Amino acid sequence: MAEDNDHDLARARDAERLRQLEAKLGDKAVEEQSSRGEEHFSQANMAWRMVTELVAGLGIGFGIGFGLDYVFGTTPFLMVVFVLLGLVAGIKTMMRTAKEIGKEPGQPSDDEGK
Repeated sequence: MAEDNDHDLARARDAERLRQLEAKLGDKAVEEQSSRGEEHFSQANMAWRMVTELVAGLGIGFGIGFGLDYVFGTTPFLMVVFVLLGLVAGIKTMMRTAKEIGKEPGQPSDDEGK
């Protein structure tokens, strides 16, 4: 009879330990699933942001150059110059965004690249 009592107590302890382990594993699984989705989503947002910055730089450069060529009646000389300047500005902005990827969320970014 004493052996049956000890056996039941051991099974109850094991069952409790198993429930605790399952709860911990369940919490870990939920954390990992949500962080993967958020990470992928933020990387996609960052990629689209970089593409948009490059295209915006090119578009603004084209618009300024085309407008100045129209006003001054020149050949597309100024348009080419300003498209190249817009490309440089877009790439510079993309590089600044790329530096933000390695930073921890919530950390202030500095313009000096430190």
